Amino acid sequence: MLELFKHILHLDFEWLFANYNDAVYVILFLVIFIETGLVIMPFLPGDSLLFTAGLFARLGFLNLSYLLILLFIAAVVGDNTNYWVGRKIGLKALQLKFRGKNIVKQEYLEKTHSFYEKHGPKTIIMARFVPIVRTFAPFVAGVAEMNYRKFLSFDIIGGIIWIGSLTLAGYFLGEIPWIRKNIELVALGIIFLSVLPIIIEFLKAKKNKMTS
Repeated sequence: MLELFKHILHLDFEWLFANYNDAVYVILFLVIFIETGLVIMPFLPGDSLLFTAGLFARLGFLNLSYLLILLFIAAVVGDNTNYWVGRKIGLKALQLKFRGKNIVKQEYLEKTHSFYEKHGPKTIIMARFVPIVRTFAPFVAGVAEMNYRKFLSFDIIGGIIWIGSLTLAGYFLGEIPWIRKNIELVALGIIFLSVLPIIIEFLKAKKNKMTS
């Protein structure tokens, strides 16, 4: 299991195909489901995995249609699992009392609820493209008791855009010889671009803190 986990993190698709053959579809499904559905595992590859999967579909190792459908289902089911864990378990945990006081003030929960009712749709879609954030966004939406129908509709839209754009990007750019020969570098580049918004926001916050 540890060996499999190591090769997944390194996006070693050639090893996966050599050892698991068609079961690679199941592995990819589970990776996307776990990354989006379990709030405790936000570090699994997402964007880079989708791009690389699309590239290997171009090379003939995977069926593109199966890939798009399976990964879309994994992304939506994962987010929805995360949402309901946040709503049924996370919210109750945050409402527990310690020495007669709530662990989290009710006003904070109310503010989070108001934020997600107002900005939730945009947050759910945009969070798809930001590592770690996409794992926590549906969980927090559940804690905030965001309207489920609204959450589900925009989560489906976000899932289509996320899975479709990155997988198809890998599929069509896989025609370029340099990309095929430098898959690891391309994957690292995608990871860097994915976390760049987080780095920028962190630096902005640090700068504002220093100037205030």
